[in-house]
Amino acid sequence: MTRVVHFDIPIDDPDRAGEFYRDALEWKVERWAPVDYWVLTAGEEPGPGAEGAMTLRSEAPEGVLIYFSVDNIDEAMTRVERLGGTLVTDKMPIPTVGWSAHVRDTEGNLIGLFQEDPAVPVPGVGDDE
Repeated sequence: MTRVVHFDIPIDDPDRAGEFYRDALEWKVERWAPVDYWVLTAGEEPGPGAEGAMTLRSEAPEGVLIYFSVDNIDEAMTRVERLGGTLVTDKMPIPTVGWSAHVRDTEGNLIGLFQEDPAVPVPGVGDDE
């Protein structure tokens, strides 16, 4: 069974948005350097809920994007297509974290799939040249 594990909120102004979420929801906001991505800590673990992030609107132009955990992203992508959904992106690596992909459900909604895999390599590290 999958569960919501992450969400991305599109923003235009990182300072304004960060202040809003810090003050309105008492979330911790930290930039995930060196990219334009701000991690949101929404509550204390191990409580219910999912962690999220703020991302530039150009990276999430359709609005808030919700990610669901899957045990095997390749199998999940195959199921999406078999059941009438569509693949929007290929499987994308998140170094030392896992894999993600964007798909559309049968209603046209954009959703994210996420498979945890800390073995995903950092580009350029350990590559044989």
